[in-house]
Amino acid sequence: MNAINTQEKSNEKLLKRIKNYSLMDDEFMTKCFEENVEATELVLQIVLDKPDIKVEKVMTQYSMKNIKGHSVILDIFATDSTGKKHNIEIQRADKGAGAKRARYHSSLIDSNVLPAGFEYEKLAETYVIFITENDIIGKSKPIYHIERCIMETGEYFNDGAHIIYVNASYVDDTNLGKLMHDFLCTNPEDMNYRILATTVKYYKENKEGMRAMSRMIDELRKEDRKEFQLEIADRMIKEGYTEKEVLKIAGITEEEYMQLQDGLLMA
Repeated sequence: MNAINTQEKSNEKLLKRIKNYSLMDDEFMTKCFEENVEATELVLQIVLDKPDIKVEKVMTQYSMKNIKGHSVILDIFATDSTGKKHNIEIQRADKGAGAKRARYHSSLIDSNVLPAGFEYEKLAETYVIFITENDIIGKSKPIYHIERCIMETGEYFNDGAHIIYVNASYVDDTNLGKLMHDFLCTNPEDMNYRILATTVKYYKENKEGMRAMSRMIDELRKEDRKEFQLEIADRMIKEGYTEKEVLKIAGITEEEYMQLQDGLLMA
């Protein structure tokens, strides 16, 4: 009986957690935009003020690596019908949306999308877009466009790399303001854009959608636990603990231990 009650309480907490989600929550956003071309298209059309943009492919939690193997997970990575690449990052914490991170994302996309042997002039135009809960630029603007320019003339350098910060705290009656309202909104009935409201409602109120969201949360919890175990094990190895001690205390496998020893699991 106690086990049943515990499970029921756990399910109630999970359902409450899902109900309180908005699109600014990473795990909820991931599911809502997963292979969701129409929703991604809407965001890009509004943020870039280009209503004719057509998205051909979208991936969430997309992993990219640099030449040294260090990986970065992109929240949303989309390709439009002209071949332009778009990375949309949803960021609650100011710390995770700094200028250096935007620069790194931009450079990483460049290094991953240019096929070997192609001329640099063939490099795709790229957009790195940070949607931030707070106004991290601090100039009280709804959106900030970052472009390289020639300092002596004030002209654009026009290298095809664009960085944009969207201030989600700036909500008004413009299309962008309405979009930011929807990103912060927890009730689909109060949202402005049909595709976002429909998607959010599916994962919050439809039984199958809620099951899919619950499964994703369970997987994320498992990944978090495994990451914590690996961090503990890596620290123990560096401090000179024996293999037996590491396996017992950190709870990792022998294979994971060997990979940690070879530097293959921790960046």
